[in-house]
Amino acid sequence: MNLSSKIRVAVLRGGSSGDYDASLKTGEHILSILRDMSETYEPVDIFISKNAEWHLGGLVHEPHKALSHTDVVWNALHGVYGEGGKVQRILEGLKIPFTGSSAMASALAMNKDMAKRIYQKHSLLTPAYELMTEENLNADRLINIFRNYLFPIIIKPTYRSSDMVLAHTFDELKESIKKAFTQSPRLLVEEFIRGQKVTCTVIEGAREEIIYALLPYSPQHRLDNSLNKEVEKMTKQAHEVLGLSHYSSSDFIVTPKKKIYILETNSLPMLHKDSLAHRSLEATGWRPRDFVDHVLKLAM
Repeated sequence: MNLSSKIRVAVLRGGSSGDYDASLKTGEHILSILRDMSETYEPVDIFISKNAEWHLGGLVHEPHKALSHTDVVWNALHGVYGEGGKVQRILEGLKIPFTGSSAMASALAMNKDMAKRIYQKHSLLTPAYELMTEENLNADRLINIFRNYLFPIIIKPTYRSSDMVLAHTFDELKESIKKAFTQSPRLLVEEFIRGQKVTCTVIEGAREEIIYALLPYSPQHRLDNSLNKEVEKMTKQAHEVLGLSHYSSSDFIVTPKKKIYILETNSLPMLHKDSLAHRSLEATGWRPRDFVDHVLKLAM
């Protein structure tokens, strides 16, 4: 039990996923914000190594020991380890409140095949795709993809979009799938949509809205207002239908003909000074410390 009047916040960062470095950045950013709110919060830095060992004060601890006397956890982990439900199951088992979504919703959003099925069920436009496993891969299937999809074609693991590759020919398609199977047993082969990339972040219970959307952000040029509104609406819907909690972000492609495709939803978007979510907070005129305070209150 925490005897201090301050709220003790354990910040989990690092982890055994490929997004280890990004997680360290998010974690450090959250820790620095909490240190600036020392009148309310007492931050605790919990570093998780690449082999999934939990460290507190430089020593290895079991999760329940590392988290003893913790009031709430800020989950700053990215990738499969932090967003796929594994850490959430540990925290749910220990009955410690944490930021972000439940184990089940996190796993669902991380599984790009399942998420895309839910998008389609709720009429959210998403690129056409095929789910590939080593069992269902055969010459006829490849020929069918070659005939029905325009090249280039995207190949990516169901759990990690950052490892995607583009195949421009039939031979590249075959080789890319073969190589990708060494990384993941399940792959998405997806149509490539040309257009402008856009990211939108939503936060529950902010500014008197059930789900509030920050201004969509594009590294290219700004969208017109009607497209912004549609992206915001789709991001809110994705958050809702995937059963996510507190905050999330979704990535889109807007084609030159103004069609909006949802690509994926991140249950724990990156949150550091170079991140898209941070830029959206700034563009919306919301201080990061107010966002952190708000999300911690949601979690508790």
